[in-house]
Amino acid sequence: MAGNLLFGQRIRELREAKKRTDPAFSLRRFAQAVGFSATFLSKVETGEFDPPKADNIKRMAELLDADPWELLHLAEKADPEVVQMYKDQPREMADFLRTAREKGITADEWADLTRKLRTMKRK
Repeated sequence: MAGNLLFGQRIRELREAKKRTDPAFSLRRFAQAVGFSATFLSKVETGEFDPPKADNIKRMAELLDADPWELLHLAEKADPEVVQMYKDQPREMADFLRTAREKGITADEWADLTRKLRTMKRK
């Protein structure tokens, strides 16, 4: 396995920070909480093993009070929910994303679009 050192380092950093105030975040106990062996988690943290599946990364983020998007990005993984949305409407999703890219939508503009969509009334 190729591993991903940046992802592993970030997980270790987050886990160690939590461990300073909560012993449940020892390597062994955290691995158990996520459903891994301590050996596997150790090898992920040192970059020897690839990051786990996206669902497990989201669980890790939840336990670590971390941003799941940051961890998924570092792991170079897609959120399964977003993948399913694409599978459900591939043409529309692709067209929407391509159009946004062609228009050069900025992060602030994406956030503004998201806010508008959240307040939009359905017919």
